[in-house]
Amino acid sequence: MNLSIGIIGLPNVGKSTLFNALLKKQQAFVANYPFATIEPNIGIVPVPDERLIKLSQITQNEHKMTVAPPIIYATVSFVDIAGLVKGAAQGQGLGNKFLSHIRECDAIAQVVRYFKDENVLRHESSQDPKSDFEVVNTELILADLETLNRQQEPKRNASKEDLSRWSAVRKLTAALNQGKLVREVGLSNEEKEAAKQLQLLTAKPMFTIANVDETDLDKDLGPETIPVCAKIESELSELSQEEQKEYLKELGVDESGLEKVIKEGYKILDLISFLTAGEKEVRAWTIRKGTSAADAAGTIHTDFIKKFIKAEVVSYRDFVENGGWKVSRENGRTRFEGRDYVMRDGDVVEFKIGA
Repeated sequence: MNLSIGIIGLPNVGKSTLFNALLKKQQAFVANYPFATIEPNIGIVPVPDERLIKLSQITQNEHKMTVAPPIIYATVSFVDIAGLVKGAAQGQGLGNKFLSHIRECDAIAQVVRYFKDENVLRHESSQDPKSDFEVVNTELILADLETLNRQQEPKRNASKEDLSRWSAVRKLTAALNQGKLVREVGLSNEEKEAAKQLQLLTAKPMFTIANVDETDLDKDLGPETIPVCAKIESELSELSQEEQKEYLKELGVDESGLEKVIKEGYKILDLISFLTAGEKEVRAWTIRKGTSAADAAGTIHTDFIKKFIKAEVVSYRDFVENGGWKVSRENGRTRFEGRDYVMRDGDVVEFKIGA
């Protein structure tokens, strides 16, 4: 599933430092992703998932393997988008290029400067976290208003779809002029469907990355804001896994800021993982919430959708408690589900596929 999150923000907020740390995380896992040939401004990074380590150990023990099967993590793509400046919607800075790159992404992560290092000069658009956040949102709103203003009123014999589009345009224009974002506006199902075609920037799911000082990592900045210290993340990216754990322990945190960012990105895209565990590999597969068993099988191979017979499913917890497939089956913890079964996060699955 090729979904991406655009990293945006004003210049000199630490965006590139964070992205470079993400790239180093991706490079550490590159052997597991033979098809991840990427452009320099895109980082395909693994989604941290401790469950896979446990599944690999269990599979090794169950099959009496000398070496544990390799782990393949789910991934999410981050796109480093050039720094926005005030007036971008009118073409200032990279202007239209910047906005078109955001339009191509499925979600947005906005980096906001909270750190106080005066050696890193503030851009003229930047004043403080609150105003910086508002500058970025204002530019996105202005870009959306420009898109909406280009829409033409339907003629008398207009289709139902055209009328729904125009109704959405009028509602959204009024709301954006009041400083609201598209995703905050209540629309009917028909209006929502029509609005999707407009690719509005503020309709995209968004969360905030607060680039803080080292001493502020435990700061609570709200439910959609993740405190991250770009300087620490840069240092962590140079260390081995064991050294990283030790460093984080010294800082008094369980996981790095980037790991939180990756997990939040996965969540905000409405993604979950189902798991497979076999001698060949242990793997997390990415699907949207609400995906059926047949469509989930299709993420492994498209032919599996048509040839789907049934799915043998066991919860991650039961799989671990019973030490693998064999005992889970003996203890009646596995079950067979049909093609319309709605997959749950952490389902361990074996698909039965016809010839």
